[in-house]
Amino acid sequence: MSLTPRLATRPLSSDSFGGSIERSSVAMQILERIKTALIRGELKPGDYLPSESELTHSLGIGKSSVREAIKMLQAIGVVEVRRGQGTMIRREPGDPIVDPMAFGMILARGMTRDVMEFRLMFEPAYTLQAMHNATPEDHARIRQAIKDMEAAINNGEQTAHHDGAFHRAILNATHNPMTIRVGETLIQLIEAALETSMQTLPEVALKDHKAIYAAFEAGDAAGVQAAIQVSSESWETNLTYVD
Repeated sequence: MSLTPRLATRPLSSDSFGGSIERSSVAMQILERIKTALIRGELKPGDYLPSESELTHSLGIGKSSVREAIKMLQAIGVVEVRRGQGTMIRREPGDPIVDPMAFGMILARGMTRDVMEFRLMFEPAYTLQAMHNATPEDHARIRQAIKDMEAAINNGEQTAHHDGAFHRAILNATHNPMTIRVGETLIQLIEAALETSMQTLPEVALKDHKAIYAAFEAGDAAGVQAAIQVSSESWETNLTYVD
């Protein structure tokens, strides 16, 4: 594969994408080839894709298909188009305009049992991850979320925002972009249930949060899991999605 320096990055040879491709679903096939190149390490963060003209010539396709594929990659936060330089694979995932994973989970939101099982599996995992990675600032944010929730309850102003803030504070304490992305999607997915919980059993939710954080702060993994298990008993009655 022919590589030449370019702004401290490696522009990928168009040969890495193989020969011409069939004209049906051309943009999707380009995406598949780019994904394969990333998996194989032939294409890495910071690399530039071949130019539009190079891809058009080597793959035997029209410029419109290439542009469509690039727009799709932009939409999901994979590439960044730099004016006068080219299209670069992002060094870190960008905020996607369209998140396929989020849409997939949203489309499955009617399956209450699946949502519950996923949350019960995922929340203890990311909470333990956060427990090991949390900084003093993270602990301060988690404690503040609990204080804000308690104040809102005392004033009768509690909403899903206060419940979600606690979970997001723990989620962000993982400092893992992939975990945060999945967790944020899950929180958005269950916001309706969190709102119901805040309006019907706010004191129970607050008590659960305090118990989870007490174990979290103590570094007690078994205690974290036990507290989340207790909290999960109220999830089912507060989920508002249809089976």
